[in-house]
Amino acid sequence: MVALIGGVAALILGVIGLIAWWDEFIWLLKGVIPVILLLGGALAAYLGLEEIKDKRRAEMEAATEPFSPEGDDVERYKQEVAELKAKLAALEAQEADEGKKEEEEKKEEGGQEGKQE
Repeated sequence: MVALIGGVAALILGVIGLIAWWDEFIWLLKGVIPVILLLGGALAAYLGLEEIKDKRRAEMEAATEPFSPEGDDVERYKQEVAELKAKLAALEAQEADEGKKEEEEKKEEGGQEGKQE
């Protein structure tokens, strides 16, 4: 109850003071508004820069997090690796067979040249 009575009294005195000192109030307002705008603008610019830094930091953390595939993906990747290893082994065996054939052909050509001379 005391706070209500004090608040109403302050409200009435504030209105009376505003009416009595209107010119001084306007003079004070003219001086305070540019300062408030400067401080508010500086605060907004600072908060904007911090937000940009936070976004960059979050992007960097997301980029450096290790890749952890889900269970289905792991099995699929294991199967793909096994298939690729099998293909690689087949290609290596094929190249080895071709290399042997080439050596045999060279030996045969060398033997035929020696017989012709």
